[in-house]
Amino acid sequence: MNRTTLPALAVLGAAGLLLPLAPHSTAAPAAQSVPVLNGDFADPVMRGDGPTTVGLDSWTGLNQRYSPTASGRTDASHGVALQKDGNTLQQRLRGVRAGAKVTVSYEDSPAVSKECTGEQVGGGQPYAVTGSGGPVQEVTTAGDPDRVKGTPGKGRWTGRAYVFTASENEPLLTFTSRVTDSRTHVTCSPMIARIRAVEVPPDLDKTVNKTALGTSEAYKGNDRESTLHNAAAACNGENACTFRPDTRMSFRYYDRARVVGEAFVNCTRNPLEHTRLLSYAERGHDSISQTYADANLALNEVARLPTSGVREEDEKRVKERPMATQFALAYEKGWQRPWQWFSSDQRTIVEKIQPGEVSWVEMQPSRERVEGWFVGKKDDYRLHAVIDGPSRAVPDRLLQRTGPMSEAEKQRCAAARPMTTTPVGADAPASSSDKGLLKIPAPTAPGVRSPERSLPLD
Repeated sequence: MNRTTLPALAVLGAAGLLLPLAPHSTAAPAAQSVPVLNGDFADPVMRGDGPTTVGLDSWTGLNQRYSPTASGRTDASHGVALQKDGNTLQQRLRGVRAGAKVTVSYEDSPAVSKECTGEQVGGGQPYAVTGSGGPVQEVTTAGDPDRVKGTPGKGRWTGRAYVFTASENEPLLTFTSRVTDSRTHVTCSPMIARIRAVEVPPDLDKTVNKTALGTSEAYKGNDRESTLHNAAAACNGENACTFRPDTRMSFRYYDRARVVGEAFVNCTRNPLEHTRLLSYAERGHDSISQTYADANLALNEVARLPTSGVREEDEKRVKERPMATQFALAYEKGWQRPWQWFSSDQRTIVEKIQPGEVSWVEMQPSRERVEGWFVGKKDDYRLHAVIDGPSRAVPDRLLQRTGPMSEAEKQRCAAARPMTTTPVGADAPASSSDKGLLKIPAPTAPGVRSPERSLPLD
């Protein structure tokens, strides 16, 4: 048996779900393993040596499967024959994001079926492999010229690699038979075994605004769903789905600063000092509701996470929405602290404002963004989601600031105070002064004069 192996690629181990705020690194990103489900074609469990036509777990397409022994292999991998021209074997690569560079490694062999003649397998057998966004790679297996019909082949397995850049999330990997001879028996077709994959993920874009988290997607097996409804409905049970965070795409950050409360302008000639109470609140955002909104669709009941921005409504959703519970449980398990969908607080501050200055308070809220998948217990439905909410990891920033007035504020301070007119005698001198009597206080010592006297005021 002729088998070649590919160089081993380093697999990045994620130390935790929370990525630190680190300076940008110029080092090339490390390759990471990609789960290829049932990559050895062992499920469902096979009885006998085959060939059997069967739907393989996690794969789409009916193909001929042989046991490891019948395939001429020394490991536990089963061999799968692709049958005739146009027949396919497909699987979506879970968790791979658009823009990732994917390397698929596998092995191929000419058919081991006893129905093959030397002519049919002597020069090798053609097939194609492609991934979403990548080129169609035409391949011919090794030849087996000594074959005689009626005698099973021993397998001539050769290591292969296919590299592509994914044009979509969860790219579709497809093997397609190119055997066109109508006289060729259905079992006499190129064989595939032991499929593995690694990827170099795309750079994380931290500039995406929390109000535009992207389009959520839903899949059932290897098929993309046209809407999110069925996947969300499938997760609408206490233990129906599990949320699986994508550790590479999850991070915490400080949001843009915003002014909290009013700006206080000191137009006087003296320093001012006063105390005021500040109140502020943060809400959550999610890509599922944004996907509905972008499509001009009403948000379905089962897809409502506690991100409406209405506190009473969100408190209700926290208690009633199974997907909210599924997400919070996964987050707490990974981060070792509770998730919060919304937050609010109050602060009392003392401001000291110099003449000709303005005082105001800015807030930079601490937030976290978590990307991942709601996955059904049988891995049938998968619903992609990005959720952004207030963070407990680091404190919010409150910036108490003073500074010079703007031109508009200077003009306001220079403006005359509101007055009214004097219709008659506006420019005349003041009239005679008011005259009256000033009452003398009562004496307090004995022998003084009676207090019943008045003095004129000059």
